[in-house]
Amino acid sequence: MNKIIEILLGLLLLLIPIYAWITNYAEIGDAALSLLKGGVVWILILVGAVLLIMGISDLKN
Repeated sequence: MNKIIEILLGLLLLLIPIYAWITNYAEIGDAALSLLKGGVVWILILVGAVLLIMGISDLKN
């Protein structure tokens, strides 16, 4: 019984935000898109910093 509840709860937690995004309920879609855009920028900055630090570390050897 617990597995069925987990599956139903998981489906609800997936479908409700997707539905809100598609219908743009309370402009949730715009907020989610802004969050994704900002997240991509931060990931690129962090990856670039890590690669720069690794390159400097290799130059020392």
